[in-house]
Amino acid sequence: MLWALFHWSGLKPGELWSTWARLSPLVALEAFAVHLAIYVVRSQRFRVLLPQAQRPAHGAMLAISAAHNLAAYVLPAKTGEMTLVVYLRSCCAVSTAAGLAALFVSRLLDLATLCFWLAVATLYLMSTRGAELPPWLYGLAAALLFASLLLMLLSSRSDILLRAVARFARAVGAGRGKWGAKILARVEELSLALRLAPAGRTLWIAAAQSLLMWLGIFAFYGILARGFGLDGDLGISGAAFGSSLAVLTNLLPINSFAGFGTQEGGWVLGFGLLGVPRDLALSTGLGVHLAQLASTVVLGVLGHLAMGWMPKRRVSGAGSGRNNGGSDGPSVG
Repeated sequence: MLWALFHWSGLKPGELWSTWARLSPLVALEAFAVHLAIYVVRSQRFRVLLPQAQRPAHGAMLAISAAHNLAAYVLPAKTGEMTLVVYLRSCCAVSTAAGLAALFVSRLLDLATLCFWLAVATLYLMSTRGAELPPWLYGLAAALLFASLLLMLLSSRSDILLRAVARFARAVGAGRGKWGAKILARVEELSLALRLAPAGRTLWIAAAQSLLMWLGIFAFYGILARGFGLDGDLGISGAAFGSSLAVLTNLLPINSFAGFGTQEGGWVLGFGLLGVPRDLALSTGLGVHLAQLASTVVLGVLGHLAMGWMPKRRVSGAGSGRNNGGSDGPSVG
């Protein structure tokens, strides 16, 4: 896919260095500081979404979240997502069901917030640069606002969705056989965990954290894009719109190893709609990707090291789903 993008954009590999050399150490440090702040907010959102009796300490949650984000970002097709559940259970005795529920709701909140901010950015750009942009973007903004509302409702009662999926699977005979029965049993356990997961005011806190976190993500992309030479007049709304497709390919289970190719494709398409030339969009997209990967690796390695140093909680009873002093609901054995 990268080869196809180079061919389509007309960018020569030898031209990349002239773009990447524009990034000053000060801008890189500024972007890293924003990235670190995003990690802090993300870890607190994971913590809020866990049952109160099982919540890790703030530092432990930050280390686990950073280590998990490295695996989720680097491994293809989002296979690294499940490391959050593994790390929470092995380091902090958080039950598998509670960890899965927190991960599931956090991803719904991510999609809801991405749709919301992208709709806001699209409407702002249409109000300020409507003559330069296609009119169908108004329809896109309306669809995104509707999707954001629907996803927010699902995040508050996602157990209903899982129960509907389980009923449909049984109706079509998907639960037959050893593996089908196991998958359905896990879906039901996750559904129960979601019904017992924090909701109400706690969910609104997590939603507010998501809004703040995604503002930081778009600011991170905007700082790097400007540092690599993209037009500074784009602003955070332009950065949000242009990078949104690249972000989406990292949220959905379609990305390649470390997102190479898929992230650049989304970046070129997103900024191309804003009039950025393909060769400049691809060269800056690759630069931003490499800078993001370097920051993710540094923070992820530090997170893994911190996980190795911090004291471990013990799970009382094999598969009991309880930690040091409180019931946490169902456990996946």
